[in-house]
Amino acid sequence: MNDILNHFPDLTELQQQQFEKLYALYQDWNAKINVISRKDIDELYTRHVLHSLAIANVQPFGPGAQILDVGTGGGFPGIPLAILFPEAKFYLIDVIGKKITVVKAVAEALGLKNVKAEQLRAENVKGDFDFIVSRAVTNMPDFVSWVRDRIKKAQQHALPNGILYLKGGDLSEELKDFPKATQYNISDFFKDDFFETKKVVHLPLKYKP
Repeated sequence: MNDILNHFPDLTELQQQQFEKLYALYQDWNAKINVISRKDIDELYTRHVLHSLAIANVQPFGPGAQILDVGTGGGFPGIPLAILFPEAKFYLIDVIGKKITVVKAVAEALGLKNVKAEQLRAENVKGDFDFIVSRAVTNMPDFVSWVRDRIKKAQQHALPNGILYLKGGDLSEELKDFPKATQYNISDFFKDDFFETKKVVHLPLKYKP
C-alpha cells in the first residue's frame, strides 16, 4: 500500500480507503475462487494494483472517458484504474463467469459507481470507447481483431484513442505489423524488479463506423 501512496500522493481519503480494502477483499475471495495465483496474493499491491496503475502514467483518463477492460480476470487493470479515475466509466468483461462475480462483489464493496462488469466476449461488446485496456490476454494481432471496431471517433486525451496493453518481454515480433505502436517501459515509473521487462503498449486505432 505504501508503494501506491508513494507513486500517487494526491489520492483522496476515499481513494486511500478503497485501495487499502483491496487486500482483504481479494484475500477473502481468493479463498473461495482462485482469481489470483496464491503466490501473488501477498504481492497484490505491486504485481496487480501498481502494475495496473502503470497505464495511468502513460495516459490519465479524463472525466466521462469510456474505458473497456477486456479479459479483466479478477478486475485488473480495471478496478485500480476505476478507483484512481472516479469520473471515468469502466466496462469490465471476461468470459469466465466466476471472475465477473468477484469483480462485481469487489466493485460493490468499494462503492465504485463507475464500474460495470459482465460475462462477455470482446467480439460481442456493444458501444464505443476512448481506450481499451488489458493485461496480456492474448497476442496483439488477435486482440486488435477483437476490438478494432469499438473505438470512439471523438478524441479527448493527449494520446490518440486506441489500446493500452500491459505486457512483458520482447514484443518486437508481436508488434511488427503495428508500426504506430509505442512501448513504454514500466521500470521508468516504478523501480521494483518485477517491472524490469514489463511495458505499457499504446496502439492507436481509427474509428470505424
